[in-house]
Amino acid sequence: MKSAVRRMRPRQTLITCPYCFTRVARDRVAFRCAGRAGHGTGCDPRADEVLGRHRGGAAPSLPPVFSVRRPGRRARCPDCGRETGWRACPECHSRLPAEYCTNPGKIVALVGAKGSGKSTYIAVLLHELMNRVGAELDASLVPCDDRTIERYRQDFARPLYGERRLLSATRPAVTDLRRDPLVYLLTRTVRGRIRSRTESLTLVLFDTAGEDLRSRDVAELHLRYLAAADAVIFLVDPLELPGARAALSGTALARSGSLEDDPDSDPVNVIGRVTELLRRRDGGRLRIPVAVALSKIDALRPALERQSVLHRARTPLGALDLDDREAVDEQVRALMDEWQAGMVDRYLRQNYTDHAFFGLSALGAVPEADAVGAGGIRPYRVEDPLLWLLYRFKMLDGVRR
Repeated sequence: MKSAVRRMRPRQTLITCPYCFTRVARDRVAFRCAGRAGHGTGCDPRADEVLGRHRGGAAPSLPPVFSVRRPGRRARCPDCGRETGWRACPECHSRLPAEYCTNPGKIVALVGAKGSGKSTYIAVLLHELMNRVGAELDASLVPCDDRTIERYRQDFARPLYGERRLLSATRPAVTDLRRDPLVYLLTRTVRGRIRSRTESLTLVLFDTAGEDLRSRDVAELHLRYLAAADAVIFLVDPLELPGARAALSGTALARSGSLEDDPDSDPVNVIGRVTELLRRRDGGRLRIPVAVALSKIDALRPALERQSVLHRARTPLGALDLDDREAVDEQVRALMDEWQAGMVDRYLRQNYTDHAFFGLSALGAVPEADAVGAGGIRPYRVEDPLLWLLYRFKMLDGVRR
């Protein structure tokens, strides 16, 4: 009697769409016809109602989306027979960058209370990755789609670096249905003893207004990315912590306390709402790495003790300095206790297995009214949370000096 042999089906490789955050099996990725080229063959554009609903506007006129049984890098349109390499999400019909389907993507959710400086942080972090930090890590940062190129240029780089004016607050999702994530391919050259190798990951950054987390309907519709996130960066504005105001003076003091009666300015409220959403995915203590960063730390540095590690700039090593990382973490935890915000640390220890604290400044100095200060943009430790996450993603070595 022959024994039955059970064949194990190979596990499906899942891709998370960086636009609608739906998890799709790799063999279900769709394609969009390349359309008609000049007088040649190809499908005519037609209204794409699926993409229109996703973007919250009129249906754009585009060649049709189709599926194939075994998708590769290219596919042939069943209607016109023309070959195309334009891949698309079968759920929202957004175009999927070829690099995103090839390299493992990491979705980093950037969340913060109102006024914590999320947009400014994104603008400066990306600028540093393209320049100073990119050179240190021997890394390139390339946008994966035209929408990322346009959004970074129009909403971030031009006003902040070109016109030297502060960025406006992130608009709530109910008033900004077309807000897209920023999708970049980060590639590093890692030098080994015998030969070098390249490692890549797709970095998806999505910034969230604190108000978005208050409405369950909006959270369901626009914040599904939290369920797909590989890491979370919480930005906390220390100027809104009552215990920190005694250390402020001048312009910084005048800018503090403006959101004192707003529940969306309380970091515990924001972190609690995010945790509630993440619990729908995992039980027990959450394993997702969480970086908690005190933004605008420049306003508080004059009041810190002279030997504080937050007076010291990070030494560029091309790796994560673990001694420096632990020293900053310990210092910021102590400050949170001193500023009557120690409950943030206790709550995170109870709900997450991996979290760390950071102190940074995107601008490097208190702004003047609605403009960048006279000294220009001088970022301080703005890259620290991402370096720690790259270390957690095993894309960056850790060293002790």
